[in-house]
Amino acid sequence: MRDIGIIGASGYTGAELLRLCAQHPELNVVYATGDSQAGTMVAELYPSLAAAYPQLRFERYEPERAAGLDLVFLGLPHGASQSIVPELRGQVKRIVDLAADFRLKDPSLYPRWYGEEHQAPALLGEFAYGLPELFRDEVAGAHLVASPGCYVTTAALALAPLVRKGLVERRGIVVDAASGVSGAGKGLKATTAFCAVDEDFTAYGLLDHRHTPEIEQALGGAQVLFTPHLAPMNRGILATCYARPAGAATPSTADLLDAYRDTYADEPFVVVSGRPPSTKATLGSNTCHVTVRADPRTGWVVAIGALDNLVKGASGQAVQAANLICGLPEATGLPMVGMYP
Repeated sequence: MRDIGIIGASGYTGAELLRLCAQHPELNVVYATGDSQAGTMVAELYPSLAAAYPQLRFERYEPERAAGLDLVFLGLPHGASQSIVPELRGQVKRIVDLAADFRLKDPSLYPRWYGEEHQAPALLGEFAYGLPELFRDEVAGAHLVASPGCYVTTAALALAPLVRKGLVERRGIVVDAASGVSGAGKGLKATTAFCAVDEDFTAYGLLDHRHTPEIEQALGGAQVLFTPHLAPMNRGILATCYARPAGAATPSTADLLDAYRDTYADEPFVVVSGRPPSTKATLGSNTCHVTVRADPRTGWVVAIGALDNLVKGASGQAVQAANLICGLPEATGLPMVGMYP
């Protein structure tokens, strides 16, 4: 059993980490912080967790409380991890950061896409990028992991077989994706209140969404036009991706599906199917569903991915990476099957 901490446990990703760790046979949560909820019982804020954590309280973050822990998850807003990681890395054995603070390898991208200089650029090279299906060898030997964003995971898993096998052009890829409201976090915002979201569907972050360079990095430097949308649902991401074939002739759908099945043949958390993916099918699971089509009429290739943004898109993927760096079977404690209805 490994004693772990969750720094930033009172938000949606923190609550999801608590849920997943409660079902994990090797991860024992002994420290959960939430500065705005300090002193509050976990069961009071999240009654869904009451059976697993009847006595656990949210605490204020104090680095000495984390000293000696086997693993710490960071579920903090962007920017916070840059100041916390330098003081934690010598006190805990392993860190998995769910924010974007250490995802990008090039520090010059942070001012362009996040509006500020990186505060610990020397550490960027020490973090493995925690998308196991694409970077497993890098993750397995790491002590510091930057867990990918939810949009990035969906788009990267949907497109990776095409890009890595040279089946599509690396420039001019279009990613059109929609997310449930939980992707915006727990904080109150006018744009994510019920009356704003219900019966609405809107695009945002046009041409400059901060996940764009991360998608491009995950795809090995491909050029991507990314447009996110907010959908009136609690959970889920659906990404529809478009690319031009690399050769003169458009490949067949059957050949493309075979390429996907070959790429993901040994991946328990990727489902390749001829069916169009559905967010509902992934609800509560750590599984990404993907499909692909070739359109000889227009010459485009269409790849689609769906996942639960709080599980495979965030906390579940973080636990998957934690399993790897702790030397545990990768699927330990993680749900493969979604809830329905």
